[in-house]
Amino acid sequence: MNWDDFMDETVANITALSKEMPETAKGFNQMGAAAKKGGALDEKTKEIMALGIAIATRCDSCIGFHIKALIRLGITRDELCEALAMATYMGGGPSYAYSAKALAAFDLWAGEGAT
Repeated sequence: MNWDDFMDETVANITALSKEMPETAKGFNQMGAAAKKGGALDEKTKEIMALGIAIATRCDSCIGFHIKALIRLGITRDELCEALAMATYMGGGPSYAYSAKALAAFDLWAGEGAT
């Protein structure tokens, strides 16, 4: 998978859809901002949780978005691999394969500063 091309296409598709349903897009974005707001759990912890759910639901674009967010939030490769081990444990074989995808995306973007 070419992660850069895939995510560029995903963003373009979401942008086009958002123009067709602006109120829904606005509501979704507001919900995301509220859910990620720091509180008892910090944003990084919440993004690790979101990545685990993305792996469990086999959502490639979600994996891309949450890996980029985690890089922005300073996750280390060791922290990510521990999170991926937990996701694999909870989800079995399919989560193992999607955890490998998440690690590949991290390895691609971590050196680039996750554009």
